[in-house]
Amino acid sequence: MTTPWTDQVTPGNALPDYPRPQLRRSRWQNLNGLWEYTVRGIDGSRPPGTEGYAERILVPYPPESALSGIGRHDDLMWYRRTFEVPPEWAGEHVLLHFGAVDQTATVWINGRKVATHEGGFTAFGADITGALRATGVQEIVVRAEDRNETATFPVGKQRNEPGGILYTGASGIWQTVWLEPVPAAHITKLDIVPDLTSLTVTPAVSGGDPRTEVIVSTPDGAEVARVNGSAGKPLRIPIPGPHLWTPDDPYLYELTVRLLDAEGAAADEVRGHAGLRTIGTVSDEQGRPRIALNGRITFLHGPLDQGYWPDGVFTAPTDEALRFDLEKTKELGFNFVRKHVKVEPARWYYWTDRLGLLVWQDMPSPAVLLDNPPGPQAPPVPEARQHFEAEWAELIDQLRSVTSIVGWVPFNEGWGEYDTARIAADTAAADPTRMVNADSGVNCCHSHPDSGAGDVYDDHTYVGPGRPEATGDRVTVDGEYGGLGLIVDGHLWPGEPQAYEMTGSQEELTRRYIEVSRDLLDVVRDKGLSGAIYTQTTDVENEVNGFWTYDRRVPKMDPATVAEHNRAVIAAGSR
Repeated sequence: MTTPWTDQVTPGNALPDYPRPQLRRSRWQNLNGLWEYTVRGIDGSRPPGTEGYAERILVPYPPESALSGIGRHDDLMWYRRTFEVPPEWAGEHVLLHFGAVDQTATVWINGRKVATHEGGFTAFGADITGALRATGVQEIVVRAEDRNETATFPVGKQRNEPGGILYTGASGIWQTVWLEPVPAAHITKLDIVPDLTSLTVTPAVSGGDPRTEVIVSTPDGAEVARVNGSAGKPLRIPIPGPHLWTPDDPYLYELTVRLLDAEGAAADEVRGHAGLRTIGTVSDEQGRPRIALNGRITFLHGPLDQGYWPDGVFTAPTDEALRFDLEKTKELGFNFVRKHVKVEPARWYYWTDRLGLLVWQDMPSPAVLLDNPPGPQAPPVPEARQHFEAEWAELIDQLRSVTSIVGWVPFNEGWGEYDTARIAADTAAADPTRMVNADSGVNCCHSHPDSGAGDVYDDHTYVGPGRPEATGDRVTVDGEYGGLGLIVDGHLWPGEPQAYEMTGSQEELTRRYIEVSRDLLDVVRDKGLSGAIYTQTTDVENEVNGFWTYDRRVPKMDPATVAEHNRAVIAAGSR
């Protein structure tokens, strides 16, 4: 199955866009493209010889994908390619970056091991300067191992034998690989915390004890504020005449952060962006807790977004394709999206910031048996817990500067759930600026009764909507509802189509959506609901309950009618 962007992908233009919008430098080298590939290594731990790579793979599309050119799952994967360092980088340090490699990765440069990493959803990299030859061709080799649900790493919905609500796995390199030159002392990360009148920026620095300078500008480049301070220390920057970020007006300030040498010159410079906003709860006129954006009650309404592609599995074929789902979500009248048990490349969050969509970010769940959900689940083994918590902490740290993310969701429907109150508390401690939905769909899992933890009571009811009562200090949401299906011939994934309720035509599906949306409107008014998440953005493999077909070619409901009703729900639930 292809998408409108499949034929645009070639070895020469595989995801050429700058991969890290929140920490941009002007110089970089993309290593996406054709790599040598094999499943055989010397005893599985050392790279094969240069003649041992019989296949070619298009990076960064996972081997299971059609775009990769491989089209199958391999537990053990070896990648190899050569590159040259631009001569103008001479004398600088060279950093190698991976957006994500699922599940474990080992990296060699010219035969020297430079990096290892565990976890398939977070970025990593290495300073490879010491492993580079003085001139000429350089070699990079990557060993990746991914056993999907048979290993003890978080997997979300990836499975070796997909079907129903479980999908094709995405192994190995599945996000952009790239190089950049930096000085010995350089900026490694920007932690950005907004409020309604200021930005607090903490630049992390590698090497030395220099000073940093942060310049805040309007989108058209006019400087509005400038602050200097010690590297690694929070710098609070008051913003005169603050222009707030909202889904209706996603205004972003541009940031320039410089590392200053002893003479006050810029030794390193990066660029980013940030919006002024807060998220929290307030009481409505009946005393019920409600979600508040920038201090105003704001109803969160959007789709469950799973981020799968028929041609790229985990990896959108192009940046335009990645943006497409979000643009269509906005056109459907939504202001919100729940990223469901998957993590996206940094550019996805760049587009949610730019387009104006609030985001709840799920943690990919540990492997669990979902043959007949939502039945009781055995707790994860200790090694799986260790991997889960380490990657969750790494993920929060990686995404903490994304303006549009307003909530963290560590568990979904009890899948691999354990120590709920502790995990929720750890999440809040790691990021006290956002809400914590400790267990989305707490009503779905009989083996894990409501712990009372977090900021949200989250009901899953299909077709629904559910009618959760606002009690205590937690807000209530319908974290999943809907799932209305329609089979569109010629746009189906092989297998048995599934939906929570099947309809026979676009007209019938639109009518049923109107009916469910009107029911939701009543719940919002009667129960003080704070949010609702409809399943789902697009069909995914055998699930046919999307607003769009899986190939993104056919809208399955009337978009204008859907948008009208979605906006009515948001208006009714907002103040």
